[in-house]
Amino acid sequence: MDTQNNSAKFAFFYMLSLVALVFMALAGGMIIFQIINKKIVDVLSQYSVSFSPDQLKFAISAIIIAAPIYYLTMRQIFKNLYSGALSKDSGIRKWLTYFILFVASVVMLGWLIAVINNFLDGELTIKFILKAMTAIVIAAAIFTFYFYDIKREEPAGKKDKVIRIYFYCSLAAVAAVFVASLFFVESPTETRNRKYDNAILDNFQKIDGALNTYYQDYEKLPADLEELKTEFTYITDKDLENPATKEKFEYKIINENTYELCVAFITS
Repeated sequence: MDTQNNSAKFAFFYMLSLVALVFMALAGGMIIFQIINKKIVDVLSQYSVSFSPDQLKFAISAIIIAAPIYYLTMRQIFKNLYSGALSKDSGIRKWLTYFILFVASVVMLGWLIAVINNFLDGELTIKFILKAMTAIVIAAAIFTFYFYDIKREEPAGKKDKVIRIYFYCSLAAVAAVFVASLFFVESPTETRNRKYDNAILDNFQKIDGALNTYYQDYEKLPADLEELKTEFTYITDKDLENPATKEKFEYKIINENTYELCVAFITS
């Protein structure tokens, strides 16, 4: 019974470490990719891969959650190997280690294919080289670590220096990537303010469309924006105000076919 319970426990540790490893590796790569996109500006960025704040935020979120889980589960695995509770030749250890290598191989192949595809789609050569090197270094670190771990001598009662070096060097690298990401990501307040400004622009576009339709129908501009609510059912009070301050937009008629909308943007 104890053996079965231990097998289930070790299988859980290995599978959890696999999921955490995939998230951590991809998140680390995504952060580096976004830093490259941010620092190396492409004049054709609107037609190619460009800096994405949303991807950077997702990667930071993933690494915050996945990295501690990965290192804690791996610590438990190595602790049991050292104590002898988990045998070096255990079927669970061998099968799941090779399964981790298989999944990591599939993920990394897909990653490299995406990098090459972006290059063939016109991405700058320097960006392609840096991203390819990033993917290769991450893949090499994962594969060499797990191949060494599965091939090493009996770990029971022995502290392996190579494993310790891998462990702490990778931890330092993950921490460095995470810290670097903080210099490029928006704060939650900045993100919220940007969303407010985007909402203002959306309202402006909605009002502009209604004003153009009103002018085509009546050959004049409305005296105030309130007239749009009675004329068009899709215009509401929320469309005529600043979503952050709830103040009404300032509407001025310049001449018979020209108007001006004024508002104070938060991020301007």
